[in-house]
Amino acid sequence: MIETSHQELTAKEIWESYMTLSRVEGAFRSLKTDLGVRPVCHQIAERTKAHLLISVLAYHLLVSIEHALRSHNDHRRWSTLREQLSTHQRNTVIFTDADNKIHHLRVSGMPEKERLEIYRLLGVKDPLKRRRQLAGSRL
Repeated sequence: MIETSHQELTAKEIWESYMTLSRVEGAFRSLKTDLGVRPVCHQIAERTKAHLLISVLAYHLLVSIEHALRSHNDHRRWSTLREQLSTHQRNTVIFTDADNKIHHLRVSGMPEKERLEIYRLLGVKDPLKRRRQLAGSRL
């Protein structure tokens, strides 16, 4: 049973409101554990503002991802997505060539079918794209 003082709302609106609250609580639970955005005691106001800004940005990104999936009738929560995508890794290989130039090569593993479906629903075009960057030269 859900009790409310909002008598102007229908039962469906009350339920939707309650479920929104549930999603917000779940999102912040995820942010605190998965992303490490835990309450931190800052001594300087600017650091507190920055911490709050990062938390809000992370929350908006999380909601945006869930919303994009729901628009495709996929109702997975962030915690489920994170678990399903957690084993898909992207690595950076760093090497020095014969001319003492340092190269960074970003390489992704091959995603399995389930991960490819998530990427497709989110509009991620090429999660496997390799990036090669000249980072500098050895002295």
